[in-house]
Amino acid sequence: MLTLSTTLGKQVKTALQQAFPQEIEEARIAGISLDPQLAPASKPEFGDFQINGALSLAKVIKKPPRQIAQAIVEELITEKNFLNICEHPEIAGPGFINLTLRPNYLAKEIQTRLKDKRLGVPEISKKRAQEEPQSVIIDFSSPNIAKEMHVGHLRSTIIGDSLARILEFRGHKVLRINHIGDWGTQFGMLITHLKDVAPTALNTPEAFDLGDLVTLYRESKIRFDSDKAFQAKSRDEVVKLQNGDPISIKAWQLLCDQSRKAFQNIYTILDIQLTERGESFYNPYLRGVIDDLQSCGMLTKDDGAKCVFLESATQKGHKKPPVIVQKRDGGFNYATTDLAAIRYRFGKPPKGDGARRIIYVTDSGQANHFESVFEIANRANWIPNGGELQHVPFGLVLGEDGKKLKTRSGDTVKLRDLLDESISRAERDLRCRLKDEKRKEDDSFIKHVSKTIGLAAVKYADLSQNRITSYQFNFDRMLSLQGNTAPYLLYAVVRIAGIIRKGGEWKISSDDISFEEPQELALIRQLLKFDEIIVEVEQDLLPNRLCNYLFELSQSFNRFYDQIPVIKAKDPTRQNRLSLCLITANTLKLGLSLLGIPTLERM
Repeated sequence: MLTLSTTLGKQVKTALQQAFPQEIEEARIAGISLDPQLAPASKPEFGDFQINGALSLAKVIKKPPRQIAQAIVEELITEKNFLNICEHPEIAGPGFINLTLRPNYLAKEIQTRLKDKRLGVPEISKKRAQEEPQSVIIDFSSPNIAKEMHVGHLRSTIIGDSLARILEFRGHKVLRINHIGDWGTQFGMLITHLKDVAPTALNTPEAFDLGDLVTLYRESKIRFDSDKAFQAKSRDEVVKLQNGDPISIKAWQLLCDQSRKAFQNIYTILDIQLTERGESFYNPYLRGVIDDLQSCGMLTKDDGAKCVFLESATQKGHKKPPVIVQKRDGGFNYATTDLAAIRYRFGKPPKGDGARRIIYVTDSGQANHFESVFEIANRANWIPNGGELQHVPFGLVLGEDGKKLKTRSGDTVKLRDLLDESISRAERDLRCRLKDEKRKEDDSFIKHVSKTIGLAAVKYADLSQNRITSYQFNFDRMLSLQGNTAPYLLYAVVRIAGIIRKGGEWKISSDDISFEEPQELALIRQLLKFDEIIVEVEQDLLPNRLCNYLFELSQSFNRFYDQIPVIKAKDPTRQNRLSLCLITANTLKLGLSLLGIPTLERM
């Protein structure tokens, strides 16, 4: 109801102006902005919208709130088309004004959306007033080379993907960046270790799979922590790598290639699109970071290292350590790379990405790091006017014991194992259900449905939680056909597809359609909220808002279908109600697709 909300907002402000012209002018001169406070109704019994500003307006206008409300109503009903949209306004309590939309207006809105593939969600365009598509970078997933993706990467990957899909749908230009850990001391350790135990692997493609590399990495870490001679060799190897030694570079590329293949297998399964741009990409820009910070007077030498002391730490009385951007040995670190990335991403093409909004999707444990890096970037004037840096933090994935999800042996759960287990469980459940229903389906159907349900269950269970909090991972709950789960929503789509098939031939009516039953109007009101929800998620970056909306929509539909006849109703009522079935299915499909979840016609 975004367009309607804007229209009503203008009418309400005009009514206030006409009701109290002198008081409004005096307030303007005094620098006071008077807001009638139009908002969606807090409860269904209060209508569709409420005007809540009478109490606060009374302090400036110097009249009783109900008198102010009455004056607004008298002017409002004279506004052009107002009474074609809303019933006569009702004043409640000390001065709240309740607005209820007319059924014929709701029907026209539904008829319009039936012809609109975007279901009323506006696409941001330069042609639209006060709107401008942004160039947005979303930095998410970000696994490390020579390490397997684990359950901790699940949240970053699917939250980042869903936000990218929603921002793209709204019309923004989105660059999805996979900032992989492909540089640093770990490669010096691993290459040095491989030179000792498997030298041929350093110039032989696919000598090891990722599992082998993980084992070798652990062995190299043990040696690094306990053997000073190995430490020295590893650091020398890092210097060779940084200086572009051909042998070291070739070994590094082979290690990266092996990891990429394993990562891509998971991205393909999850239908994730990413542009890889690892830490190594920013190596040529690290020196520019130091030079810029030096010229800004922000660098301080401390114990041989170059640091930036944070103003926020001083102002808030925190004991935050300075951010080291160049180590005493001349090397750079994680913070330097992130600063170089920000500088490049905001930079103008061709020497940068030209971004205006950069979103980092990482666990909440990195909040302090990004707060510090953002402050430095801001003080260095790398953020253009209107530019925005955002950290999108998320909590942990917990086991049923409330602790960080681990395997029985105490290891971190591999993401591929988790996905395979969900698909396997979905297949077992499906085969049992088919047996109970005495249905026969071929293996290709079973495999397709099981994979769709299994992956959807994992994605939705995560996205339906407020990302800021941790959540408990439970296969039984997320694969259930009851409650706020992916299988429940997928089944709602399947159920509606069956209803429409049974309904026979159907087409969008060129005549005006009408609805009178409370269940019809309740469903319509829920359907018309879709555009608001998408814009809210675009702004606050909380995908669980969309999940909750889709769940509530499916519940509204079930009440509608269970309480009044659809297929057995006579035309045109039958056709009108089938139209509600279709637009509900379309809304569920579009909403789930924006979460990265495909739907099914049968299951």
